[in-house]
Amino acid sequence: MAALARQLQSLLWTTCKKKEREEEAEEEEEKEWGRRAPDGSRSLLTAPRRAQRPHGGAAASWGLRFGASAAQGWRAHMEDAHCTWLSLPGLPPGWAFFAILDGHGGARAARFGARHLPGHVLEELGPEPGEPEGVREALRRAFLSADERLRSLWPRVETGGSTAVALLVSPRFLYLAHCGDSRAVLSRAGAVAFSTEDHRPLRPRERERIHAAGGTIRRRRVEGSLAVSRALGDFAYKQAPGRPPELQLVSAEPEVAALVRQAEDEFMLLASDGVWDTMSGAALAGLVASRLRLGLAPELLCAQLLDTCLCKGSLDNMTCILVCFTGAPRPSEEAIRRELALDEALGRRIAELCASAQELPSLNTVFRTLALEDIPDLPPGGGLDCKATVIAEAYSKFCQLSEECREKGQDGAGKPTATDLGSALDMEA
Repeated sequence: MAALARQLQSLLWTTCKKKEREEEAEEEEEKEWGRRAPDGSRSLLTAPRRAQRPHGGAAASWGLRFGASAAQGWRAHMEDAHCTWLSLPGLPPGWAFFAILDGHGGARAARFGARHLPGHVLEELGPEPGEPEGVREALRRAFLSADERLRSLWPRVETGGSTAVALLVSPRFLYLAHCGDSRAVLSRAGAVAFSTEDHRPLRPRERERIHAAGGTIRRRRVEGSLAVSRALGDFAYKQAPGRPPELQLVSAEPEVAALVRQAEDEFMLLASDGVWDTMSGAALAGLVASRLRLGLAPELLCAQLLDTCLCKGSLDNMTCILVCFTGAPRPSEEAIRRELALDEALGRRIAELCASAQELPSLNTVFRTLALEDIPDLPPGGGLDCKATVIAEAYSKFCQLSEECREKGQDGAGKPTATDLGSALDMEA
């Protein structure tokens, strides 16, 4: 089983590194030629920037592993930021902190949060945090004090802000603090046990606060402009006189949940809204669990997840952090064998489609054809989009063999058969 897991992971890591090199080579050529989204609200590139630099770590002594990755995608600028702390200075072993910040109107607020929010959390926690209520209050104060610090540094001419979702792990509790529409889901015993709820202006409590502060909601947005009702920054919406920070039109006060840890806890997934735009919490949890059964490292899993969301049509920046606990699904020999069999079956089917066509179909045509077929054992939640890299590599292999056949003058038309590609794939395995 270990050999099969290493083979699968090696293939994914090679692909990831190759994509990173290709993106770096294209970086200078790919100037930010922008185009407008259909609603005219966002500037998009003519091609997505797919490069990722996945990273991760583990604290074996308290059974914690994490992986993280980020992709700029179609957006003209990267405005996401994140931070990962496997241990916290001044606190006993078993405490960790992870956060994702999703900027809007610029990246400054997100980058500030990634750099400085952990420090504010540590300052408010103190050396002996009182669980759980003392920690919940400390997280609330940390977000507000970080926002106040950002205000003191922010030139008045600048605009923008950032949503945030943070996970604070203690030996006994999981604390989730969030403001805005970056989300988190907890998988426990094979099902979603908890998920955050976006802070939108039409939520009753949010609407009440906005109206009380003298604001309006138009087109489901604060003052017809901002789609979220809580965020760091966005100080143009925090000027109602005589009202504390948590009661402004837009508030940096987080909603904080304290969840008692259980042996059945599997993993927590944190992600910016570019991920949630394409997949539900249940679908993401199912996909993550299926990839963990393949023995994938959390960081490679995050990279594959973002590739899948890009393939599914996400137009936003994307960042995700996967935190795995001791109850996380373990590698399964049967799951690994089925996955490798699926990859081989896809390769042969792609060869059949290409070899039987009068003219070589485009990769998009091949993908659309496969999408109409009933293919067993596709990854739950991700479906065929999760296999986009496998499909692209099999198609590229067929094109390479076709070119070699033309050079050798084989088969008259110079086109390989499905058997040729099947043999080539077998030799590479």
